Amino acid sequence: MIKLITHNEEKRIALDFGFDNKAIEAIKSIAGRKWSKTKKCWHISDNIDSRESLKKSFPKEYLEFLKIEQEKEKKDEVLISLSKDRIVLILRKDEEDIKFIKSLRYNNYEAELNRWLITNTKDNMEKINLYFTNRLKTIDNDMLPTRKAASGIRKNELHIVEHIKGRIKLIFKYNKSLVQLVKGFPYRTWDNVNGWWTTVNTAEVIEKLEQYCLSNDIRIKYFDQTKSVIKGRQIKEQIPNYRECPQEFIDKMLMLRYSKHTIKTYSSNFEEFINYYNTKKLGDITEPEIIEFTRYLVVERGVSESYQNQSINAIKFYYEKVLGESRKFYHLDRPKREKVLPVVLTKDEVLKMIKSTTNIKHKCMIILVYSAGLRVSELINLRVVDIDSKRKLIIIRGGKGKKDRNTLLSEKTLLFLREYYKLYKPKNYLFAGAYNGVYSASSVLKVVKNAAKKAGINKPVTTHTLRHSFATHLLEQGTNLRYIQSILGHESSKTTEIYTHITSIGFSEINNPMDNMEF
Repeated sequence: MIKLITHNEEKRIALDFGFDNKAIEAIKSIAGRKWSKTKKCWHISDNIDSRESLKKSFPKEYLEFLKIEQEKEKKDEVLISLSKDRIVLILRKDEEDIKFIKSLRYNNYEAELNRWLITNTKDNMEKINLYFTNRLKTIDNDMLPTRKAASGIRKNELHIVEHIKGRIKLIFKYNKSLVQLVKGFPYRTWDNVNGWWTTVNTAEVIEKLEQYCLSNDIRIKYFDQTKSVIKGRQIKEQIPNYRECPQEFIDKMLMLRYSKHTIKTYSSNFEEFINYYNTKKLGDITEPEIIEFTRYLVVERGVSESYQNQSINAIKFYYEKVLGESRKFYHLDRPKREKVLPVVLTKDEVLKMIKSTTNIKHKCMIILVYSAGLRVSELINLRVVDIDSKRKLIIIRGGKGKKDRNTLLSEKTLLFLREYYKLYKPKNYLFAGAYNGVYSASSVLKVVKNAAKKAGINKPVTTHTLRHSFATHLLEQGTNLRYIQSILGHESSKTTEIYTHITSIGFSEINNPMDNMEF
């Protein structure tokens, strides 16, 4: 079998076959041939002379190789768009390709748009041309996919945005009947690039939309962009003299043993802050300017309370922990946390999700998160040795707050895990990701969302929804709150008490006064 490979960052042609003296003699006659111990095959340079030699020595095999290569070129086309500061690559998922892209300096994958962003340097461009060769197809920037407006809103929401006087944008997830309604509005247009409808802003249009949403349990949110426009976070290429997060900031977090997730979040938030004042030295940024930055986050960026709090913590960490300033260095008003009850599934809905998942690995992930009340970080960091089948326990090492704990291992869960183990034979991580590393949290979320979709569940389901559901079901069957707190790994009992507000226990015993009225 003849195929293209990359060996020591060079494109080579590999020759894979069983022991054959004649074939070996023919290969030895080709200049530059080598034997690879790691790949266990002969390989030669990919050039005209080598291909001519292959054609003479192995005519049938070479013809088949050409056919496969031509087909692969069609399928493996890589779209490339260039600007002064960045390279955009769009390609289908392939382990070797992804491994190569990750070796480039300053790479970032945008999952929503399925594209890679790479800093445009001479070294990166040379490597890309050498690796992808004739697979590259250059496209203009205006042909690049854009982030659709509706991607960031819920399924049961309609955003009505007055962007200019007299016209409104209608942003919603695809809904056939709502689309039909909008098509009946005067002067309506569909913006394919941004993914929204626009129409005239009249009382009649608004009334029809409100009636439809009321009848179909859809929540309307109104925005007025004529007064203020919400901005997205600027990317590196948009900021001159972009500054990376200071190494001493990261080193201090490492020294204090902050989690990888916290380090990544704080570093990202602090980078946004220092590049907001990209012309100033860090020591010259004043207290009023710090407060002005938080105003920018809230008013112009429209960030959530959680994001604002994280940014404040990152700024405080630098001035108080890294520079050793007093806590009185500045004062920032923190937003109050919204008190929102978590979404909870019924036992029947959880069962439907499990049954709708056919892949045993994905099934076990859903079962484990629910039956052990795991956080997604705890699931992906589970190792095979953490499953104690004799004691029916799962050992969580270094959970939130760097605390170890034990949680439940259901007998039924164990049966599924044994079936999974026979098929996958995991060696280190229980659920290994690419190259036997940690499975990504975003991939687990996709598994959960796909299962909910297949099960016909309309609630907004995330990985944490399963953990909330597990805790609520434990409470409903009479488990003591103290035990639930221990199983979930909550530091404070107040965190666990939120489930007392969700459970429907006792509701059936309350006589509703409405039922005593005669009509």
